[in-house]
Amino acid sequence: MFGYRVPAPDQAMLISGGRRGLGGAPFRVVTGHGKFVLPVFRKTRFLTLSMCEAEVTETCVTRQGIALHVRAVIAFKVGNDTESIINAGQRFLSDQGQMSVLTGRIFAGHLRSIIGSMTVEEIVTERQKLAAEVLDTSKVEMAKIGLIVDSLQIQSIDDGEVGYIEAMSAPHKAAIQRQAQIAQAQATQASVEAEQVAARNQAEYARQTAVVRAEYSAQVDRAEAQAAQAGPLAQAHAQQEVLAAQTELAERAAKLRQQQLVGEIVKPAEAEAERIRVLAVAEAERMRIQAAAAASYDRVALDRMLIDQLPQIVKEAAGGLAGANVNVLNGADGLGEIAAGLVAQGLTILDSVRQNLDGRHPGSDGDRDGDGGDRDGDGGDRTDNRGLEPGREVTP
Repeated sequence: MFGYRVPAPDQAMLISGGRRGLGGAPFRVVTGHGKFVLPVFRKTRFLTLSMCEAEVTETCVTRQGIALHVRAVIAFKVGNDTESIINAGQRFLSDQGQMSVLTGRIFAGHLRSIIGSMTVEEIVTERQKLAAEVLDTSKVEMAKIGLIVDSLQIQSIDDGEVGYIEAMSAPHKAAIQRQAQIAQAQATQASVEAEQVAARNQAEYARQTAVVRAEYSAQVDRAEAQAAQAGPLAQAHAQQEVLAAQTELAERAAKLRQQQLVGEIVKPAEAEAERIRVLAVAEAERMRIQAAAAASYDRVALDRMLIDQLPQIVKEAAGGLAGANVNVLNGADGLGEIAAGLVAQGLTILDSVRQNLDGRHPGSDGDRDGDGGDRDGDGGDRTDNRGLEPGREVTP
């Protein structure tokens, strides 16, 4: 917009013409924002607020009367407050480069004053103290012209050809040289020791290498000897295995032959013996059965023969009664009883003969019915010795 002015971030805009500024200043100060300025009626100028630098090279005399050439650098700027801007604007607005020149001269005077109250030793060893004192003494004067100092650095201090500073440093140099020599000697000793350690390590390594080589050579010799013996040992081992295999084969052949002999001779002989025993047992059983059968047959035949002879025996017994004088008391019944008595006597005779025959043939059961030959259990005494029933009288 026409007539609207804005200062840069590191600038202060000074507007003159119109009403006065703060504290009766002939201009108004604007920073950080724009302002509408009437053309022709108002005039605008800009004051830099950026960092500036001033270099001071001055010959100063110390309290000891020794001249020192001192070089320092001052970093300064216009203060940010309105009062500092007004003070700096009134002094440097038309020629802002004069700020560095004036600042250098101010610090040169304060530097000569401070160094004149100090010794060379203090100046050399306490540079920070020197800079702090110079800043402190120049602060009020710099504030009057609207400037502030950010830093003061003493870059160099030199006494020219006097040699005071060098003489002052001689003891330190000697100490440093002595320390350097000691360090060099220690380094040399350490180097020698390191060389000795390295030599010992090399010797130890050579010894270990020789031992390893000897062990390796011994192992190679043992391996070669074992390899040389491996052939005969393998051959002997193979022969031993062959002998063992042959022995085992012979043992198996012997066992097989033994089994063959058992199968060819022993087993047939045992079978033949068993067959003969079985035949003998069978033959004995057959003979026993035949003997039993023969005895049974003889007995049956004898019984048949006795039975066949029974009528004859009864007949002969009856013939004995033919000439006898027998009185029959009860008629026909008496005759029947006489006949029955004769038959009973025949049977008794038959049993007696059978028992006698059974005594001659062992194993027979003798009495078939278990009553000792007495069929009716009365001991064969149904009649008296004459075959008559008791109580009946028969007279001859």
